[in-house]
Amino acid sequence: MHDLIVVGAGPAGLAAAIAAKKQGLDYRVLEKGVLVNALFNFPAQMVFFTTPELLEIGGFPFPTPRDKPTRDEALRYYRKVVDACDLTIDLGQTVTSLQPYGSGPAAKSGGGFELASRDEHGVARNWRARTVVLATGCYDHPNLLDVPGEDLPHVCHYYTEPHEFYRKNVVVVGGKNSAAEAALDLYRTGARVTLVHRQAELGRTIKYWVRPDIENRIKEGSISARFETTVIEIRPHELVVERDGVRDTLDADGVFLLTGYLADLDFLRQCEIDVDPDTNIPRHNPETFETNVSGLYLAGAVVAGANRGEVFIENGRFHGQAVVAVIAKRLAAATS
Repeated sequence: MHDLIVVGAGPAGLAAAIAAKKQGLDYRVLEKGVLVNALFNFPAQMVFFTTPELLEIGGFPFPTPRDKPTRDEALRYYRKVVDACDLTIDLGQTVTSLQPYGSGPAAKSGGGFELASRDEHGVARNWRARTVVLATGCYDHPNLLDVPGEDLPHVCHYYTEPHEFYRKNVVVVGGKNSAAEAALDLYRTGARVTLVHRQAELGRTIKYWVRPDIENRIKEGSISARFETTVIEIRPHELVVERDGVRDTLDADGVFLLTGYLADLDFLRQCEIDVDPDTNIPRHNPETFETNVSGLYLAGAVVAGANRGEVFIENGRFHGQAVVAVIAKRLAAATS
C-alpha cells in the first residue's frame, strides 16, 4: 500500500509529488493524459501572461530569456523537473473509481483507499494508498450552453489556433480572460470577430493588462461586441442570439464557447466529497485542503470547483507542499 497517490500530473500534482519524495513517502502519481495535460492542450503559440518565477515548482528555477514564457518552454521546464526529481508517474491512467479500502467503520475513518484505473488500451489496474490527493484541475469539463448546434464541428469549447480563421467570421462567447484573449488573438490574425456576453460588461477578473486592450478594440469597432445577449441556437455558418426578447443572426464560420470550465463534479461526488450546489466548490479545510472524507485531499484548481480565476498555477502550485506536510505529519503520528 502506498503512503500517497496523487491523481493528476499538472503543476499542483507534481509539486505534491516532489514534496512527498522529499518527505520520504511511498508515493505514486496517476495521470489520465500526458504530463501537464492541460498546458499541453493550450494553443501552441501561447505566451503566459506571468513571469517564469511564478510557474516554478520544487525550488527549480525556470530558465528563459523572456519576461513571459511560452507554452513550449513551460512544457520543457516541467519535463526537466520531473526528470531531475525522477518522479514516479504513470501516464495514461484514468482513475475510474476511488473508495475507502476495506469495509466497516475502520474504512470510513481513514483506513486508506482503493483506486481503480484504466489505461488508453482499456487495461484495468487497482491501487491502494493510505492517503490520496486529487489534483485533477478544472479544464476537462466545459460549461455547456445546452443549445441546439453546440455539437457542430465548427464549435469548440477550447481555444485552438487562429490561422484557419483568417478573413473569416468568428463568434467568441464569453466575457472573461479566455474569451478576451481569444478575441484579441483572432482579431490580430485577420479574423472578423464578434464577442457575445450575457452580462452587461466584461468580467472583473480579466487581467489588468488585457482589459484596456480588449476594451479599446471594442470601442474602436475592431472587435464587435454584443452584451446582455444570449445564444439561442448555433447553425452551420450562423449563430442566433437574443437580447431583450429580440433575436438576431450573426455570421459565424467558427464559434468558440469560452464560458468557463468545471472540475469533474460527478467524480468528486462519487468519492463522497460534498459539493456545494450553488458554488460547485468541494467541501474542504482551507488550511489543510482535506475534504470531508478523511485522508482525501485536494490541490490546485479543483479546490475552487470551477475556473473562476481564483486558483491557477501561480498559487495552486503551493497546495501540494502544504498538503504533503499535513499528510507526512499524520502518517508519522500513526506509526509512532
